[in-house]
Amino acid sequence: MGRNFVDFHLSPGDIQAVRFGVSPGHELAHAVRILLRPAQHPLQWGWLRAVRDRLPRESFALLAQVIGADGYLPDFLTAAPRWDLTPDDELDALRSASLAGMRVDLGKMVLRSSGTRQEMLREMQTTPARARERIADAWSEVWDVALAPVWPQLERLLRADVAVRSRTIATDGIGRMADGLHPAVSWGEGAVRVELRKHSERVDCRGSGLVLVPSVMASWGCMVLTEPPAQPTLFYPARGVTAGWASSTADVAAALGALVGPARAAILLDASTARTTSQVARESGIAVSTASHHLTVLRDAGLIASERDGARMLHLRTPLGEAMVGAVL
Repeated sequence: MGRNFVDFHLSPGDIQAVRFGVSPGHELAHAVRILLRPAQHPLQWGWLRAVRDRLPRESFALLAQVIGADGYLPDFLTAAPRWDLTPDDELDALRSASLAGMRVDLGKMVLRSSGTRQEMLREMQTTPARARERIADAWSEVWDVALAPVWPQLERLLRADVAVRSRTIATDGIGRMADGLHPAVSWGEGAVRVELRKHSERVDCRGSGLVLVPSVMASWGCMVLTEPPAQPTLFYPARGVTAGWASSTADVAAALGALVGPARAAILLDASTARTTSQVARESGIAVSTASHHLTVLRDAGLIASERDGARMLHLRTPLGEAMVGAVL
């Protein structure tokens, strides 16, 4: 039996056409699949033990039928990945998903299923507006229990991964970055090549670019999105995912505190969004002069970058800071 490859072809100088994004919806879909087949995902057992007995049964059962345990994932369940995509953005996109697109996606699921699941999906296909509302409500309920409590930890891992990959592109080029994404991913002849189980395709990314999306929940391997109008997308396992990735923020803060001190650890953890010195001081409960001192130490260590915005100075974690937070996780 031959090997199957999807080749994402980029034109020379297409470095600007490669971007990174995050996908809360993708994480939730794979969280559902982990809960359906927990034995296959040992890296998620710590997280799983904390959530499996609190799941809303009816909502989870609905998502499980739509998502399935393996294989094709309906496109309407996830918005286009972006760097700034939030869970609320994802849910809003689901509530306004194209009904025509839903019919197509559900039709694909009907062909891939049987029995009572097939009947349920066929009914959804004939009443897509009602199905969309039910699925979105279920998405919200399951998210609140399964991923909302650990989203800060999960998001830090995703952003730390992106920071490291972006730095590799800048220092060593797209080819070196692609070769390091996953054993199934390689670079050659101007293309990012992904080996998959059943699917082969040549995708011309010139004019559309390629989106790279790390995943904590899909730690087993890669997935691709190639059908228009979606932008060509490659989902790959984020680096640094261990059995303890879902440790509480307090545990992470304590571990960072042992390295840089409790006050600086708290500032670094909250530096995923740009803040002024006054905001840092207020949110940390310290004097502005003290906040300025801590920020200077973190900046000198390369963990925080400070940029002037008019009369304000904004502070944000650097790729090295992202990597440190991810490494602690």
